[in-house]
Amino acid sequence: MKKRINWKVFIVCLGIVYFVAFIGSLFVDGKTNSAWYNSVKPVITPPGWVFPIVWNILFFLIALSLYLVWIYAKPKDKKGIVIIFGINLFLNVLWSFFYFTLENPFFAFLDIVLLWASIVGMMIFLWRVHREATPLIVPYFIWVSFATVLNWLSLGM
Repeated sequence: MKKRINWKVFIVCLGIVYFVAFIGSLFVDGKTNSAWYNSVKPVITPPGWVFPIVWNILFFLIALSLYLVWIYAKPKDKKGIVIIFGINLFLNVLWSFFYFTLENPFFAFLDIVLLWASIVGMMIFLWRVHREATPLIVPYFIWVSFATVLNWLSLGM
């Protein structure tokens, strides 16, 4: 069943997701060229210019999936949407804080494992509520899987 775009809800979804992205960026700003980061950065880390491009695409896809699941969800599923997306976005911001502000790859690794699990949970939830929203999260899952490897390598183990 097709619905007309509810621009108000779509803009709110974009606003929520990009506000969270902005908060996370405050913990990263200016730290990707630090001596500490350069000392723990794995050799397979993509060039710095890749990250803002990828994250902007991913955040747009997250917002779009949030929008789709919200407008197609039954009222009983709305609380679950808030919880699953809220946990995921909180863990996303927390990783930036642990890794770049505290300069603690170990805490960041624990967080990214939880973030990865929350993405899996999000995909399962989306599949149950509105299947068409699920593929939008797959690139996020792949990127965070790669980021988990990078984080692991930065532990120097």
